[in-house]
Amino acid sequence: MLSKAIAEALNKQVQMEAESSQAYLAMASWADIQPGLDGVAGFFFQQADEERMHMLKLMKFINERGGFAVVPALEQPILTYQSLIRVFQEFLKHEVAVSESINELVHLSLAEKDYATHNFLQWYVTEQMEEENTARILNDKLELIGEDKSGLYLFDRDILAYRGKK
Repeated sequence: MLSKAIAEALNKQVQMEAESSQAYLAMASWADIQPGLDGVAGFFFQQADEERMHMLKLMKFINERGGFAVVPALEQPILTYQSLIRVFQEFLKHEVAVSESINELVHLSLAEKDYATHNFLQWYVTEQMEEENTARILNDKLELIGEDKSGLYLFDRDILAYRGKK
């Protein structure tokens, strides 16, 4: 059975995962209307789906452990970006915030001696290490490319293949 504090914290994480999904969906839509960013759009559509899956996994866990998973109300995410570099900076910033939130959940689960929740959260810890690494690598690549059109073309072409290597 989940404590009230753990259930509330997990529901906050549900909201964060839902916000991530919405943010990445907005990034995908923005990229989708930019000339030549089909790969980036596909990458963020996949990211949005993955974050939604993370949310659903949390909701199922909360309900299975005697809590009540709340479907969160969401604010409108950022819809437009000044550049592709800004999109990926926001992506990294978002993933770091999610990692910090997961770490707080792990800390709370240990403080409350809720080892079932602690065990469940280990999947998220590993997932966030991968997500942050992906975001950092993609930001580094964009920094190297700068405004070089041929580099941006290759980045867009290769991003979906890179995602599969996570």
